[in-house]
Amino acid sequence: MKEEMKGLYIAIILSLAVILATNLLFPKKQEVGDVIAESMPPAAEIEAAAAQTPAVDEHAVSVAEILAAGQRVKINNPAVEGSILRRGAQFDYLQLKRYKQSVAANSDNVELLMPARSATPYYAEFGWLQQSGNLKLPDSSCLWTLKGGELTSQSPVVLEWNNGQGLKFVRKISVDENYMFTIEQMVENNTGRDVELYPYGLLSRRIPKDRTFARTVHEGMVGVLDSTLKEIKYDSFKDDKKTETYTSDGGWIGFSDHYWLSALILDNNTESRVKFSKTNEDTYQADYIGRPLKITAGTVGTSTARLFAGAKEIRLLDAYEKELGIAKFDLAVDFGWYYFLTKPFFYFLDFLYRLIGNMGWAILLFAALLRLAMFPVANKSFESMSKMKKVQPKIQELQEKFKDDKVKLQTEMMNLYRKEKINPASGCLPMFIQIPVFFSLYKVLNIAIEIRQAPFVGWIKDLSEPDPLTVSVITHLPLPAFLDIGVWPILMGLTMYLQQKLNPKPANKDQARMFALMPLLFMFMLGHFASGLVIYWTLSNILSIAQQRVIMKKMGVD
Repeated sequence: MKEEMKGLYIAIILSLAVILATNLLFPKKQEVGDVIAESMPPAAEIEAAAAQTPAVDEHAVSVAEILAAGQRVKINNPAVEGSILRRGAQFDYLQLKRYKQSVAANSDNVELLMPARSATPYYAEFGWLQQSGNLKLPDSSCLWTLKGGELTSQSPVVLEWNNGQGLKFVRKISVDENYMFTIEQMVENNTGRDVELYPYGLLSRRIPKDRTFARTVHEGMVGVLDSTLKEIKYDSFKDDKKTETYTSDGGWIGFSDHYWLSALILDNNTESRVKFSKTNEDTYQADYIGRPLKITAGTVGTSTARLFAGAKEIRLLDAYEKELGIAKFDLAVDFGWYYFLTKPFFYFLDFLYRLIGNMGWAILLFAALLRLAMFPVANKSFESMSKMKKVQPKIQELQEKFKDDKVKLQTEMMNLYRKEKINPASGCLPMFIQIPVFFSLYKVLNIAIEIRQAPFVGWIKDLSEPDPLTVSVITHLPLPAFLDIGVWPILMGLTMYLQQKLNPKPANKDQARMFALMPLLFMFMLGHFASGLVIYWTLSNILSIAQQRVIMKKMGVD
């Protein structure tokens, strides 16, 4: 192996070591497996008793028609607005008031939950099951009586329904100022005999076949069961396996999108049987069945359920985890392998944003502070590279002198390094450190809803999206997608090139050509990443160039 290639190989090996060690020390999730609870109703029973999402065809009704036709309970708090369908008591329409679908001034609010008869049904439902017997229980056909008016954070509502057999079902529904609904279910038993019922909750949604998903963030079914994260992709449900079943004491289950989440919160004090399933073509369901509730004659049985439906705001998820005891609720956000770095990075970046008021400037300040923190390590690296550059003529002389004796060349080069007190591998240390830093920041900029649609200056209106001022926009030329890059990626590639010129030139021609192409490759590769990440990388390069130039001048290197 040539000495001049060692640094590159060492960097690659160390990078792989970091990734491997992270996977071993910080496992991200457990593989899916079946754990079936005994003494619970059959898994199919919740599908039979609960409201089912009908197969969707080209005759799906518009949302506006559905909302106008049904009797509904209006929902309105500072974070959401929507309604609950009184027939079936389904949570089936919800808009997020704090988030728009695009950066356009007239953009509509993000829609999360959608009615069952629409093109993309997505709803939540709660109720009761029985192991056996002929009691009529509330289902999708039952019209609940409303006691109260509008559901707000200050005013809960009550729904009532009588089965005509001596059971009266009462639901008190409340919502906080954000995205957490609480459903208190009460059953008045006037049948003259004991009754045993099982509480359940479900989320059902249809995923259109043409929908695309983010490649870098988990989108699919998700949950934390017995403190273990479960992430299940929609396409993992094949024809021969349409159900994943577990038991859990506490935790949560639901559906995760890039920035949005719907989740059923499980009771920490009882065991629940949990199921993820594909119920029909393109339709998926996450549900749970709780332990049986025995309601003696003349008494009232109660069960409390919670539903989260909203944005994956990290601080809010942490607050719910602490206040309500929801196990690892923050893992609804896909922090990736470097969780131990990604989450602190987010909190620090969010602190800077709150301090400055602009996420773009917060990212630049973050880059500057990170360079400051790495200053000592970078100094040693730049000193080593400056020494390497200084002795470059001597290395070339040795290569010319011993071009036919590789063993002798290696020996003489090592002697030269020892004499000049140079460690060829020391230049790789900053790269080794920056790998997890880069991936962690990349994750933050991709997962944090706080960065979604956050503007910077000029043409950057959304730091979570690629630079929109692309070559095609400037020149009006129809370019292939991979060639269509923005101004910031070009600036980043230029700074990489300038930084590379300060480093000692590799003696090996193949390696030199490879390094010469790296700025161009990175420019096209990162050109389609979040503009916030490209801005961070550009400033980091500029600061590195300045630091390296100072050290080179100090050491008398041109």
